[in-house]
Amino acid sequence: MTRIVSGSAKGQTLLVPKSGTRPTSERVREALFSRLEHYGYIKECVVLDLFAGSGALAFEALSRGASDAVCVEANPGAAKIILQNARKLNLPVKVASQKVATYLCNTVPVTKFDLVFIDPPYDLDESALTEVLAGLELHLKDDAMVIVERAKRTPEPNWPDFLRLDDERSWGDTRIWTAVNSASASQ
Repeated sequence: MTRIVSGSAKGQTLLVPKSGTRPTSERVREALFSRLEHYGYIKECVVLDLFAGSGALAFEALSRGASDAVCVEANPGAAKIILQNARKLNLPVKVASQKVATYLCNTVPVTKFDLVFIDPPYDLDESALTEVLAGLELHLKDDAMVIVERAKRTPEPNWPDFLRLDDERSWGDTRIWTAVNSASASQ
């Protein structure tokens, strides 16, 4: 069972696709979001959740005070579940039911994002992840934070020049890297 850890929807359960997704554990979400809140990356932030699955990361952010969220999920069944979760939790989320690379390449950003979660299938190869990271450039606010969740055994992502590694943490079999948009610092 996947539940919202904190905020306005605390304790409410999320519907999760029967297969093909791996929701971030409550323990990892609690630790990650505590850190993000400490750095001021939740309240009033605009969130992008890539490879969204059930939307657990976006819904956790919205429950804790994020102002808006977009979930990108290629699996139509999972995209439908995200919408069901949004109705159940009464939290505002937009769903783009398409591949992440397609969304990043073909979507002209009307609003840029403060916080981006990238939680791809653990078997996504490193070159595909590198493409996703590179595709974020036009979608990020100057001080945006990017969170990448992978299996503990995977190597550090290949960061594009505009992203600077901020931190790396592990919980069980999960490793999380945080990076900040450093594009504004180089201008």
